[in-house]
Amino acid sequence: MKLLYLVNAESQFSLNWANAMAQRGHNVHVATLDHNADASSYQCPVINLPIRSQVGYWANTPWVRTLSRLLRPDVVHAHYASGYGTMGRWSGAHPYVLSVWGSDVYEFPDRSRWHRRLLKANLRAADWVCSTSNAMAGRTLEISPGISNLSITPFGIDTNRFAPTPRAASRRVVTVGTVKKLESIYGIDILLKAFASAKTSIARKSPELDLRLKIVGSGSERTALQGLAAELSIVDSTEFVGRVPNEDVPKHLGQIDVYVALSRCQESFGVAILEASSCAVPVIVSDVGGFPEVVEDGSTGLIVNNEDAADASAAIERLVLDEGMRRRLGDAGRKMVMKRYEWSDSVTIMEDVYGRVLAGHAKARHDK
Repeated sequence: MKLLYLVNAESQFSLNWANAMAQRGHNVHVATLDHNADASSYQCPVINLPIRSQVGYWANTPWVRTLSRLLRPDVVHAHYASGYGTMGRWSGAHPYVLSVWGSDVYEFPDRSRWHRRLLKANLRAADWVCSTSNAMAGRTLEISPGISNLSITPFGIDTNRFAPTPRAASRRVVTVGTVKKLESIYGIDILLKAFASAKTSIARKSPELDLRLKIVGSGSERTALQGLAAELSIVDSTEFVGRVPNEDVPKHLGQIDVYVALSRCQESFGVAILEASSCAVPVIVSDVGGFPEVVEDGSTGLIVNNEDAADASAAIERLVLDEGMRRRLGDAGRKMVMKRYEWSDSVTIMEDVYGRVLAGHAKARHDK
């Protein structure tokens, strides 16, 4: 099958999808505005579209049309419904698949009525729409209720790479952690407050335990969050690691005993949650967006109220003090990921979408 991807080539998700399809034997080409991407990491040709600014989503349309004529792809697949979705719609290519990613449907349409109309037009232009979660699919249908062909295509996990790290039977140091961008929407400030409260309570109940916090990620809130850690008197217990390469994420997850994600806004899916679960790390998440879809409350992790530091603190304390529960939830999380979110299964689901859209396109041409 010949595939033309219209994507942000700097995204790890774009890289994974393109390489997975190339590894399955498909003829893949990637077209992008993002010239800073490492093309050598792709197992397929990467084509840098000439106009890189925001207007490039419109202005590059002639080049995309030319690519379509030259490559004759069986399917054109745009990832991200606002920018590259606009490019895909204006290119007029069919069969055409569009994947929604998150902020394109949660934030973009709320900027103005014009933004909402643009997104709705992009969604309706697609022969098939893909969403990583039921929650985001619901949001997509709110914006464009007339969509008939919509599939859940979860972004799965490579369980061989994200695997459990051998741990000692009992340890004095217990590490709470997260891998997130340091931005307000991800609630790192809530995590700091919850951790500080849990640490104080645990010190009274089990003074032999040494509770630590590991925060992996970079962002505009780093200085403010470090200041908050100082105010909460947890500087000595908190490590701000900064941004790490994707290939190093499993190593850092292996150093975390309890993974916490307290996003305060809509989350499209929860890939980082599944990566932690795949490493057999129990998780604590806020009840927003797609998080409840990837966490079985009380089985693979704990779900807490959004923007509720006290609730999160109680959940942290519960898991820190109960090593057996941590182990049970972590093991169950790993089994759940292997059963429902194995990466190879996700690739097969996407291939099935391509097959269905091709069959539908062929039938429509035959009926004309």
